[in-house]
Amino acid sequence: MTREQRRAAFDLLLGERILVMDGAMGTMIQGYDLDEAGYRGERLKQHGHDLRGNNDILNLTRPDIVEEIHRAYFEAGADIVETNTFSATSIAQADYAAEDLVAEINVEGARLARRAADRVEEENPGRVCFVAGALGPTNRTASISPDVNDPAARNVTFDALVAAYKEAARGLVEGGADLLLVETIFDTLNAKAALFAIDELGEETGLHLPLMISGTITDLSGRTLSGQTPEAFWNSVRHANPVSVGLNCALGAKQLRGFLAELSRVAETRASAYPNAGLPNAFGGYDETPEETAREIGAWARDGLVNIVGGCCGTTPDHISAIAEAVADVPPRDIPAPPRRMRLSGLEPFEVPA
Repeated sequence: MTREQRRAAFDLLLGERILVMDGAMGTMIQGYDLDEAGYRGERLKQHGHDLRGNNDILNLTRPDIVEEIHRAYFEAGADIVETNTFSATSIAQADYAAEDLVAEINVEGARLARRAADRVEEENPGRVCFVAGALGPTNRTASISPDVNDPAARNVTFDALVAAYKEAARGLVEGGADLLLVETIFDTLNAKAALFAIDELGEETGLHLPLMISGTITDLSGRTLSGQTPEAFWNSVRHANPVSVGLNCALGAKQLRGFLAELSRVAETRASAYPNAGLPNAFGGYDETPEETAREIGAWARDGLVNIVGGCCGTTPDHISAIAEAVADVPPRDIPAPPRRMRLSGLEPFEVPA
């Protein structure tokens, strides 16, 4: 299928059922127990900086592992897999002295996911598998000072974020992504830079891929790290006309439900959510079983809260298989049609009365 045909199929399926995303990439990579040499491979054997923990670099040094993980999630029942590019921006890759590899990491990340998708489609006639080009939050924040003694200090500019996101998005598009996913948003200003970059890229290339947006509620306060409530967050990004908006990471499904319900109530687009496998234990691991996660997400679906579901930190193909089964026969959430109003946001939402 061409990308245009897959876009049509994606729109059709969104109207028919709840779609399923993949689970954690990092959790799966940890299972391979790679050492420094394992991350470097032959390609970067002489690289001048430690690379262990740089999961995105595996697109270049261990593509077999990355493709194997994508395939495992498709076989578990995922309709959408995310590219292994969560930290594949020049800003984040600077920690590994790998900025010059960013374009290639993104191109290859999309190609690997697309290749896994194509092979699963060939083996399952009639099935359509989608690739979401993942754009993570970077390791810097445009809204919050890194210096407690200087509230005005910043370690990144909006323009620098735009340039970094644009380079990454261009690679994802070139590599064959069907969708673009701006995810794990803890700072809405960072997200706005990503959305601006994607819009500019679309104007340059004439290719506007469906856009998914997913924020992160950092704790039970119900706010992003930069302080916004779910409704205020939606007011801040709704101008981008995303095909979906949602929440991921930080919390388990049980803790996320109330915040998802708030966002689902106000967002006049599809709602997505992919929580962690519960809250981390004392060792930073995740103990929630596939059955426990699926039970919570199945309840979301039956209560009409979601259109797209999946898993984040700690989730595995077993979690995704259980989630897919839990939502298989549940209709997707109806998109609300709130009255036309001017809706603004700071940390809180503000609606101008009619």
